[in-house]
Amino acid sequence: MKVKSEQIKKLRYFEKREENNSKLIKNSDEVEEYHVKLKPHSKWTKKKLEIKDSKPQNVNKKFSGKSPINIKNLEKHSRGDGISDKGVKHPLYAAKLQKKELKYRFAQNQAARADILLTENAGYLEVDDDHRTTCITQKEIVKNVDITAATKIFNLNLDFGPYRAKYSKNGRHLLLGSKKGHLAAFDWVTKKLHCEINVMESIHDVSWLHVETMIAAAQKEWLYIYDNTGMELHCMKKMDKILRMEFLPYHFLLAAVNEYGFMSWLDISIGEIAGHYNNHLGRTSVMTHNPYNATICLGNSQGVVSMWSPTVKKPLAKILCHKTPLSAIAVDQKGTYMATTGVDKSLKIWDIRNMDGPLQHYRLRSSAVELDFSQKDMLAVGLGEVVELYSDTCTKTADKPYMRHKMAKSICNFKFCPYEDVLGIGTSGGFTSILVPGSGEPNFDAYESNPYQNKAQRKEAEVKALLEKIPADLIALDPFEVVKVDVPTLEDKLEAKAKLPHVRRKKIDVKPKRKNKGLTTIARKKIIKEKARKAQIIESIKTQTTPKEPKDRQKPSKSFGVLDRFISKPKPNK
Repeated sequence: MKVKSEQIKKLRYFEKREENNSKLIKNSDEVEEYHVKLKPHSKWTKKKLEIKDSKPQNVNKKFSGKSPINIKNLEKHSRGDGISDKGVKHPLYAAKLQKKELKYRFAQNQAARADILLTENAGYLEVDDDHRTTCITQKEIVKNVDITAATKIFNLNLDFGPYRAKYSKNGRHLLLGSKKGHLAAFDWVTKKLHCEINVMESIHDVSWLHVETMIAAAQKEWLYIYDNTGMELHCMKKMDKILRMEFLPYHFLLAAVNEYGFMSWLDISIGEIAGHYNNHLGRTSVMTHNPYNATICLGNSQGVVSMWSPTVKKPLAKILCHKTPLSAIAVDQKGTYMATTGVDKSLKIWDIRNMDGPLQHYRLRSSAVELDFSQKDMLAVGLGEVVELYSDTCTKTADKPYMRHKMAKSICNFKFCPYEDVLGIGTSGGFTSILVPGSGEPNFDAYESNPYQNKAQRKEAEVKALLEKIPADLIALDPFEVVKVDVPTLEDKLEAKAKLPHVRRKKIDVKPKRKNKGLTTIARKKIIKEKARKAQIIESIKTQTTPKEPKDRQKPSKSFGVLDRFISKPKPNK
């Protein structure tokens, strides 16, 4: 007999089935070997086993996970307060806002962690307790720095002053222009001259354009544009008698103000005027731009700072800074603080975003000629023949200047060099370059501005900047105004409707007036004829459509036989 299939399935590896007797007997006395085949592991289980084996058994819980991030670095890369999902009724949109906030936090953490990769550190001056940093001269700095840093201190004695100087965006090239017509451009690091010409008329201001191969010079009559070899490219006769210029790199706009108070914005990518109007402030030479929102800040003789954009012919905002005429104005790189000086020998710091202030108020020895902020928020103040430099003047009250440098000749203007601890000063007798430790950003972003870029990289950066060009219409006090939705809430709408006075509307007579046609006799006759003809046509149509009524049958007359033919018949009615 065979064992049933159900019993065979229930057999285990330690049970034995006798062939003769179809009974199941447990093998307890004798020991038998059984070969059991196991299923092979899958790929995922093998990986899990490998990971478990590779993990160390004794892990120190103190150093487990990612290293903590420095709180100062997190505050440095902070993107403001987070987005709150309060008031969002739909859960889908609330989840989207939470995801967005998680992305912002992740980007902030990654940026804070990447600070360890920055190779350079900012410079500084260190002295003993008994000494001050203002006593350190440029000769002592040259003795204590390396050879490459020492070559950045130089002096150019030129006979065509006073000079105005400006650095390029990447800080590699320098442009000089004098009131006697001398124009020069060169690489100030290698001292290689690009061009040097005399335009034979006064130059009031100079500026680099989007690349270091194009120069703008505001001459006596009109605005001229040159290349880096000194060849004239354009003459803009629409912009005349210019006093000051500022170039907006992200908008490709050259902003200028002339001696009659007219402001102009030239779009250099297409060669057209983006804005031109009179600001009604008169002659002013105190001008700068805000890098945060690309607005132009002008100071007038009444002590008022006004902010302008090319599309709005009225000032976007006004601040009464001084009771006396303004002599200089400057805005920091982040667009948070603004420094102003007046003829009354006062220096004030303002919170330009909130239009609040003054945050700090200083008294100077004399009225300042020029002001400028560095990339590290260091403020340079020009006082006649002396340049004073202050650190942390915006957030804290500075008791004494950080550095002081005396010039042999009067100061015309000065600019901090980007990504270098250098201050370039244009004077009445030439140009002077001095070292200011800690003024420049030590690490540069090659995608933003590369001091070591070659010709191919410059062309690629120019094309990329043109593709990312910001339209002139988007210049406003709040650059994030475009992102916001300008829709009033439902409550505001209901309140506005409730405030409206409810008055019954007047009944309007909609009946059309009859036109007085046919005033002449000929016209009247024509109208009468047409009316008669139309009436006749209508009557004929009616007679055709209506069925004819049967006539009254005549009584049959007596027949006279053959003589009936002589009886007269009645005539038919016409």
